[in-house]
Order: sequence, then structure tokens, then C-alpha cells
Amino acid sequence: MHTTMDVLDLGRLTLDQNLMVGNSSLATHSNPHAQHKLIDVPVSSYCIHHTDGHILFDVGCNPNAMGEQGRWDPFLQELCPYSGGEECQLPNRLEQMGIGPDDIRYAVLSHLHNDHAGCVEYFKKSQLIVHRNEFAAALSAYGMRQDNTPYVRKDIERWTHTDLNWRLVEPDEGDLMLADGVEILNFGPGHADGMLGLRVELPETGNVILTSDAVYTAANYRDPVQMPGVVKDSVGAMRTVRRIRELETRHNAQVWFGHDLDQFATLRKSTEGCYA
Repeated sequence: MHTTMDVLDLGRLTLDQNLMVGNSSLATHSNPHAQHKLIDVPVSSYCIHHTDGHILFDVGCNPNAMGEQGRWDPFLQELCPYSGGEECQLPNRLEQMGIGPDDIRYAVLSHLHNDHAGCVEYFKKSQLIVHRNEFAAALSAYGMRQDNTPYVRKDIERWTHTDLNWRLVEPDEGDLMLADGVEILNFGPGHADGMLGLRVELPETGNVILTSDAVYTAANYRDPVQMPGVVKDSVGAMRTVRRIRELETRHNAQVWFGHDLDQFATLRKSTEGCYA
């Protein structure tokens, strides 16, 4: 079986464009009341079908994220409300492909924010792979009962009460070949405390680098870089952009960004066919 990859459309977040590209709208002397702009950005996951087993990159938002009894606290629901029909929920997207969470051998988590790690609890038979520093940051936020962060306490509480198989990537471990043609990119700190990306080599498409939130959009990647509005370590974020550019050149790769709606609109979705 040749390696193939499906792009899963998991819905949208609506948020201020300044979160994606910092200083997108600035007040000036002649325009002291500059208007902020709300934009929609995609929530996504990627499923690689490999002879070694199915590999999932990121697991989206929890189906119960929103609402009065929702998992997300009121701050997150107001800052970046999530929308997506039943068909956009990750378990349903997997079912549309004829598989379920128990069929996933590896679930690689780029980081543990609300829109990337909301369905962790479903993957009881998978090896869940995440950066050690990111795991520590999420558990710290949970233990300190911190609100107004992208680490969702109700999601993390469910993880801690579920028998899950975690594999923590060490800060000094370097990149890891997960399967033939599938490489975990150990980016380290940047957008979050510990970011992972994925390089997938496909027989016909060639190499694809999945950046997740290490690079939100094309604007955060072009030269000169426009920094995102949400970043934990700006030096690390810039270092990661330089690394991805080098990997792009070395592997003649396509770079797929974490939340670029224009780019995402051009990608073939799982309901339309896979990338081979």
C-alpha cells in the first residue's frame, strides 16, 4: 500500500485577525479608532494511511467545546468561538473514511491548545506523541487552575482520568522518523512551550511539511516575517520559521500552514479524495 494522506476539515474559529498576524490593525494619529476585523480560520487534522498503521496529526476541538455547559471557559468561547456541524467533528470525519479512533496507531499532537488537542480522550489505543515541555505546560495550567488560557482544564481533566499511552518527545531529542517517509519535526518553543511539526513524503505529491501553529499563515512565513499575535517565545518562533524554510528547500516540500483559510480552501478535503 502506498502512503496517502487525508485532509480533515474540522470547522472554523472566528477571531480577531491581530491574533493571526500581529499589528494587523493599528490606531494612528490620523486614524485613532482603527477598526479591528474578525476573520474565520480553519481547524484541521491530517490522517496519514501507512503500511505501519494510521497516523493522525492533531485532533481538533472537543465536540462539546461550546455552550453554557461547554468544555471551554467563557473567555475562550468569547475570544475564538468554534463552529462546525456534526460532520466536522473528528470522530465523524474518521467514520466517513471508514475508520475510528481505535484504528489510529499514532496521534501526533503539535501542541496541546484548545483547537488541537480537544479529542485526546478518544484515542485510548493510540500512542499519543507530544513535546515534554508542552505536556508540562498543560498540566501546570491544569494543576494551578489557570483560566483564560488555551489549555482547556475540562479536556485535561478527562485525560488524567483516562488510561492513555503517552510518548513524550524530549527537548534535545531532535527530529524523529516515525515511519518510512513520516518524520516528526521537533521545533521546540515558539507559539507554545513545545511545538511539533510533521514531514510527510507521498509518492506522487512529494514532501509536505505540516507546520500547525508554528506558522499560522503565509503572512507569518514570507520575508520579512510578520509575527503572530499569540507567541510564547518569539526567538524560538523565528528560529522555527528559518528551520522550516531550510527544510522546504532541502526536501523541495510544500508547506501547509496551521490556520491559513486561503491556503486551506485550495486543499483537497477527505470528502473529495486523498493525497497520494
